[in-house]
Amino acid sequence: MKGRWAQGLEPRAFCWVIRDRLAASERPGGFARNHRKVRRQEELIWLIGHGFTHLLSVLDSPHNLHAYEEAGIPFAHLPIGRRDEWPDRLPELYRTLGGWLADPEERILLHHEEFGDRLLGVLAGYLLYSGLVAEGPHAVVVIEKITGRQLGAVAREIVAVTVEEQMVQPSSSRPSPRV
Repeated sequence: MKGRWAQGLEPRAFCWVIRDRLAASERPGGFARNHRKVRRQEELIWLIGHGFTHLLSVLDSPHNLHAYEEAGIPFAHLPIGRRDEWPDRLPELYRTLGGWLADPEERILLHHEEFGDRLLGVLAGYLLYSGLVAEGPHAVVVIEKITGRQLGAVAREIVAVTVEEQMVQPSSSRPSPRV
């Protein structure tokens, strides 16, 4: 391969949430019936070429995990699950992101099936968990501004659970990147 195709393709809906540290996108290769193996491979090439050190899938299914393994990209699969599972699952998800981001060399892509409410809610919740923002409404506004998308009921509910369950990272291990 030569030229721009050798560099791969940026994942759809890709955006930085914490510049050069934490990004989000839809599932590499596209979602559901739109998923294409060739597109997934091109997007994985792009991620590797741009120095991503970990992928975190919050899909309920194990889609793409074999492709990440074959591409040699470290990953974790932490399904967000149903609403009643969030108090148990979100802390593990946030701790995993926080642990990786404690290393300044880490560059992480977080994804769900599509770039929608569940993913946006997790991102806003992580901003609260990490102490990068102090209040739920502020987390919602920051994610809406960064992504250019309005958070719906599911995303706001994830933020509410994060607040209600007092999911906060210990201050000694909080990352200090710019939002």
